[in-house]
Amino acid sequence: MRQVKHLLEGKGTDIFSIAPDAPVLEAIKHMAERRVGALLVMRDERLVGIVSERDYARKVILQGRSSAQTAVSEIMSSPPLTVGPDTDVFDCMRLCTDSRIRHLPVVAGERVVGVISIGDLVKEVIDAQAEQIEQLQRYITS
Repeated sequence: MRQVKHLLEGKGTDIFSIAPDAPVLEAIKHMAERRVGALLVMRDERLVGIVSERDYARKVILQGRSSAQTAVSEIMSSPPLTVGPDTDVFDCMRLCTDSRIRHLPVVAGERVVGVISIGDLVKEVIDAQAEQIEQLQRYITS
């Protein structure tokens, strides 16, 4: 199975982030514009949390809070679960499913180098299985 760094090579390393003191409304606008389900919360160059659509729904909408008057730091998940570039894709899949999260920041040392989603992981696992099936079929028919 491949490692996270291989996923990032194919996916790219775009990192979408927001400051912890920004209003949640700004975070939601950024997510909508970029068509992503979460943003990293960065203070200077340091990862301090992650804010997702789920956080917004659970901690703002369902609690009747104001998106414009609530800071990202009040609803973000902190500290975020992270993985390293050499982490196996299957281990990431297990971490996401066991923790019920959809996004994993990839950190090398102190630096964020990318983000992978559960969708990225599912696609990789399915592609790997399809390749194995194809190899087995070639073996059986040859």
